[in-house]
Order: sequence, then structure tokens, then C-alpha cells
Amino acid sequence: MTTEPPETQPRRPPVYAKLAVIGGGLIGSSVIRAARAAGAVGEIAVADAKPEHRARLQALGIADLVVADAAEAAADADLVVLAVPVMAMGEATAAAAPGLKAGATLSDVGSVKGAVAEAMAANAPPGVFVIPGHPVAGTEQSGPDAGFASLFENRWTILTPQKRAEAPYQAAVERLTEFWMALGARVELMDAAHHDLVLAVTSHLPHLIAYNIVGTAADLEEVTQGEVMKFSAGGFRDFTRIAASDPVMWRDVFLSNKDAVLEILGRFTEDLQALSRAIRWGEGEKLEALFTRTREIRLGIVAAGQENPEPNFGRDRRG
Repeated sequence: MTTEPPETQPRRPPVYAKLAVIGGGLIGSSVIRAARAAGAVGEIAVADAKPEHRARLQALGIADLVVADAAEAAADADLVVLAVPVMAMGEATAAAAPGLKAGATLSDVGSVKGAVAEAMAANAPPGVFVIPGHPVAGTEQSGPDAGFASLFENRWTILTPQKRAEAPYQAAVERLTEFWMALGARVELMDAAHHDLVLAVTSHLPHLIAYNIVGTAADLEEVTQGEVMKFSAGGFRDFTRIAASDPVMWRDVFLSNKDAVLEILGRFTEDLQALSRAIRWGEGEKLEALFTRTREIRLGIVAAGQENPEPNFGRDRRG
């Protein structure tokens, strides 16, 4: 049963009168759902180049306007959020540019910030506040039906503002921060290059490992594909979940953040070689020390509220 807020406690006014989202997949449709549920915006428009996505968005009824043209969606919007693959951010900005009004905020949800920030700044018209962003949340699912309003609750959104000290720009950063907090997120401001290094460790490399280990298992001549699926233990199932993520999105992530990913991959390779030596030489104490330290990190993540013991972070039980 749905319980409505008491009439004696009216919702606070919207943070933005109009929100436009360019791209109606998992994250884009979740932004729309969360903004609507929180009353953080008034009108909502969404643009998506895929006819099948537009059809689903229309059927779901989560936006006031569903169109193919990014400029049409962005017209008169106070906040425009780009929710497309990271290598398409520049093109999406250029497509939305004719509809962007002066004083509007242009942001994004991409997991790479350096290259994306440059592409957005290069294609945005004058008078628009470009504030790149990254909600650190998601699932392996994709498409409009995969989104849900609670995706950002108690998760971090990282904003990487331009180095601009003028008051209107700083006010735009504060307003965008308020928007994400209204959606339940915690907000951190960060330098774009530092963001890309941090995410290379916490997100990009884990996905690369998952794609690789699942591919390795599939290529083993001694093990049939049926056996891999039939006898998958919990660890391998977790890898396959991650490896089911959108291939286009992750292709773009690795190509756009290649310097940071290769740096962390080099460090990981060195650590993996050390682990290999410990196994080869029967150095049980080293193995146990590593496993103890990593277990504590996992428990710390759960304690920080960024994960819970339920499978798939409890998402399978969402309404």
C-alpha cells in the first residue's frame, strides 16, 4: 500500500523547473524516476535516439515529453543531464546545444570525467554552466525498464566542476548538489583527473577483470560452456553479473580512461605476480594476511552503507 505524505507537510519546491535527460537507459530513466519521486523537478523531457527506447519511455509514462531530438528536449530546461556512453558526450552536447538556454546547467552521468569534461566544454554554447557529474550507482541491466527511483539512495555522486570562481557558477554547483541530495545521494566535489584514477581502481579495473575471467572460462577447451554455467560458484556468478554490463558503455569507458586504467592495471599485474609467487612457494602466512586485509575492506564497505549482505544489494526485491 502506498502512503502519501501528509497534506500538512507539503513538499519543498522543485530544485529545477524543467529537467531534460538525453538518453533514457538505466541511469537516465533512473534519474527521471528519482527526480519525479522526490519532487526535485517540475517538467521532465527525455530524448533518445533509439525508437524502441522512446516507445518504452512513452509506455512507462515517466516523462512529460519523449522525443528523438536532443535540442527539442533541452529547450527551456534548467538542468540538462547527458546519459549516453562517454564517447558520445561531445556529440550529445552539440545536439542539445541549439536548445540550451543561457543560465542552464549541463551535467552528465558518465564514469569518466577528464575526456567527458573536455568534450562537453568544447561543444556547449556560451552562458551554460557545464558541471560534469558521476552518480556512482548502477546495475548490470540496461534500457528504460531497468531504471528505478531508489538507485541513488545513500550512494555517492561525484561532481567535477570547472575551475571557475565566479558567483553564478558556484551557485549552479550548489544547486546541482541540492538536486542530487534530493534524490537521496551523497555528493563529493573532486578534480576530474583524480576522479578518473579513483574510478579506475574501484570500478573500471574490476569490470575489466570480470570481462577477462569470464572470457577465459569460456575459452577453456577442457571445460564446456554448459559446465561453466552448471557449476558456477558464488564468485564466478558475481563475475558474470558484472560482465553482463552494457558492452558499448564499457568499451567507451576503457578507451576514454585508458591512461588511468593502464596505470592501475600495471600495479595490479605486479601484485598478481607476487600472489602467484606466494602460492607457488607455499607462503600461507602471506596469503592469509592478504585475505584478512581484503576481508576487512569488504566489511568496511558494508559498514559504510555502500553495500549490504543481500545478494545484488537487495535490488532483486525492489518494487
